[in-house]
Amino acid sequence: ASRVMVASRNYGDFAKEATFEIKKCDLHRLEEGPTTTAVMTREEGLQYYKTMQTIRRMELKSDQLYKQKIIRGFCHLYDGQEACCVGIEAAIKPTDHVITAYRAHGFTYTRGVPVREILAELTGRKGGCAKGKGGSMHMYTKNFYGGNGIVGAQVPLGAGIALACKYFGRNEICLALYGDGAANQLPCIFICENNRYGMGTSVERAAASTDYYKRGYFIPGLRVDGMDILCVREAVKFAAEYCRSGNGPLVMELQTYRYHGHSMSDPGISYRTREEIQEVRSKSDPITLLKDRMVNNNLASVEELKEIDVSVRKEIEEAAQFATTDPEPPLEELGYHIYFNEPPFEVRGPNQWIKYKSVS
Repeated sequence: ASRVMVASRNYGDFAKEATFEIKKCDLHRLEEGPTTTAVMTREEGLQYYKTMQTIRRMELKSDQLYKQKIIRGFCHLYDGQEACCVGIEAAIKPTDHVITAYRAHGFTYTRGVPVREILAELTGRKGGCAKGKGGSMHMYTKNFYGGNGIVGAQVPLGAGIALACKYFGRNEICLALYGDGAANQLPCIFICENNRYGMGTSVERAAASTDYYKRGYFIPGLRVDGMDILCVREAVKFAAEYCRSGNGPLVMELQTYRYHGHSMSDPGISYRTREEIQEVRSKSDPITLLKDRMVNNNLASVEELKEIDVSVRKEIEEAAQFATTDPEPPLEELGYHIYFNEPPFEVRGPNQWIKYKSVS
């Protein structure tokens, strides 16, 4: 009770908002770019912090469950890149559309799927967001078209979603991560999350030009500090307004970094050093950067943020408990959800004598 009283007494001592100088974006075929100052309210900062911490803890728990062989198959973690998905979501509308590659857990959460459904999907349980059938690479919800397991498959799909937005005359945009190139009028932002390594190969070894924001050539581009949530937020706000105004697509490069290897089968230290990873963690961690800004500008206290950390850990542990005890989907549902809104029909199983019913 005394702690609650102290918190309520000190609440009025915090600033309601603060203004921050942020890194200028590199521009390609644009006369002007996003703002170099960003205003963040106390409420926004607390929400960003909690969301990024939730994604970080969710991915660390996924790492643990994978090593315990409770999560099987492919698994690509997102820790280190939290400022990208949280900053993007803060800048767009729920009615806008997002499609990404297989490193999709963070976006699945920011698009509204609870942690327990994400972890249950990773463990192949009935309560997962895709009924336990999609796993790490295939998670979906309203206006979010998943992780896509085939490299680059989401780019033309994202262009198609943007075409639908234009065709139906909706004031909506699509963000396709990763991407380059599209038809001239599509309201699409193609976003390359440049985490510096394609599997085990550094960008400098893999590409003649590492200016990914210029890859569209005739399409304007932005290069953004993807470790700074405010940089990402302001850049995506600019890009969203650009597209909504009928100017066509943009290519955006978010310079970020992944802490884990490419996938759980990759230790991540055969092609880069532990010292490199630690340097990024110590100097550019997106959560630490936000935390320092909030504390130094009197938007929150260290104790308040620690309380958020404790509540997040509790939420993740409860979600993991659900994901390890929820039953697996029954075999008779193997053919369910092949098509949407179709009458039931039979699907052949492993041989011609085994048949399953498909139900939408």
